[in-house]
Amino acid sequence: MGLLGGSRRLAAAATSLLSVLAGINAIAWIGVIVGIGAFAASAFAVPANAAASPGRPAPGVPGSAVVAPAAPVGHAGRWITDATGRVLTVTGVNMVAKRAPYTPAGAGFGDADARFLAANGFTAVRVGVLWQALEPRPGVFNDRYLASIAATVRDLGSHGIVSLLDFHQDLYGQRFQGEGAPAWAVDDDGLPAAPKSGFPGNYFAMPGLKAAYDNFWANAPVRGRGLQDWYAAAVAHVAAYFRGSPRVLGYDLYNEPDPGTSIGTCAKACPGMDARLDAFYARVTAAVRRADKSSLLFDEPWSSFDIGAPSGLDSPRDRDTGFSFHDYCALDDLSTLLNVACPPADDAVFASAGTVSQRTGDALLLTEFGATNDAGVLSGVVSGAERARVGWLQWSFCGCDDPTGSPRTEGLVNNAKAPPAGDNVNTGMLDALAVPSPELVAGTPESYGYDPGSRVFTLRYRTERADGTAPFPAGSVTSVSVPAVQYPHGYAVRATGARVVKHGRVLTLASEPGATGVSVTVRPG
Repeated sequence: MGLLGGSRRLAAAATSLLSVLAGINAIAWIGVIVGIGAFAASAFAVPANAAASPGRPAPGVPGSAVVAPAAPVGHAGRWITDATGRVLTVTGVNMVAKRAPYTPAGAGFGDADARFLAANGFTAVRVGVLWQALEPRPGVFNDRYLASIAATVRDLGSHGIVSLLDFHQDLYGQRFQGEGAPAWAVDDDGLPAAPKSGFPGNYFAMPGLKAAYDNFWANAPVRGRGLQDWYAAAVAHVAAYFRGSPRVLGYDLYNEPDPGTSIGTCAKACPGMDARLDAFYARVTAAVRRADKSSLLFDEPWSSFDIGAPSGLDSPRDRDTGFSFHDYCALDDLSTLLNVACPPADDAVFASAGTVSQRTGDALLLTEFGATNDAGVLSGVVSGAERARVGWLQWSFCGCDDPTGSPRTEGLVNNAKAPPAGDNVNTGMLDALAVPSPELVAGTPESYGYDPGSRVFTLRYRTERADGTAPFPAGSVTSVSVPAVQYPHGYAVRATGARVVKHGRVLTLASEPGATGVSVTVRPG
């Protein structure tokens, strides 16, 4: 999760940044926070399916609003694409289990939850893989753990949902009140894991944690092998295990890397450390490519990117690389109270991600935002992602006793061990997130977006392929998710440049002969 966004971040930051941050450039961080806060055709009537009105406790209803992409998934520059070349825009959630046994199934996630997500139009899940569970002893991999992860990937895939396997960590490992690295992979120079301020305070104030990160980025030797070499081998083992899986979107190689003792100076930019991060991703990519030649591999910038700092990552590693980034407003929890809006800062984060892609050719994906049940914050980021034409994955499906979060406020469901129904579903969050979205576009999206006030969705796209080659032929199919939660009484659609082939939870359109562009409008019926 992001360094300062989400429902527990302001309270922690208020104490950590002002009273615990001895020895760092706290003024730089405060400046970042204050700066972010200040940015202040034919019509078809569709029958309604049985669904509760928006805002009332309700799960998704039976049936799916998801069409699976043709495997394998790749990309054309910033656009993620399926095997046919159609642009894939994923929307979904994170499911990262940070408590033993560190699996979604162990936290209670199962087929009913996958069905619930598909019914509400969510097309992807970022599934957490923890190094400490994967490799509890040096060189000894726990394939029973991976078998459980694989069962979750299959459950999701059976409903058309793809999985992004996320090598997750916060605060490096359990020694520092977080999760991620196994105990044997901690080199803290003998410095204390104190004071214990939790997340995110430990990043700033805990000497042992800073040393552990510093040694990791220096590839310090542990048990005769560099820490990064151990890590790269672990990621490669997972890639080999899942090689060829048609429902794996790709791999997120390292969640929210933290620059250790450079955290203060990296508040605005981190040029010296960016080179180390580039070298790390090159090392991991090389190891993975020996096991898997073509899956998408997503790199993440330093965690300060989440709240507006730019990224200097600039070394394309191979043709199948993506840029995974997070977006956390530093004032999420006070935005309503103080009437401070976050969308301008959100737009800055999307613009910074676009700059990275222009430099590297990476595919773009927003993989975390909104560790809060504030529907206004969630809708704001979703709207920003729509303007940027970037897919997204919200944090999180459940609180699941998150040791670095606020379990009572950050989950789409309150208890993953209970059915996703009735009062167990946070319907304010569901209404903000389960919105119409282009799933697979036979062309290049020019604009799309959903207006929560009018409940009108619009989409415009060119029939030219995203890689700039010849247009898709007439009759090529585009699919749009139209979740019933937004249209309990049905919807009407108007299209130009395409004809409606099928309407329902998934709106399917086929381009007309000679059309160079298509426009679609969906509104309540």
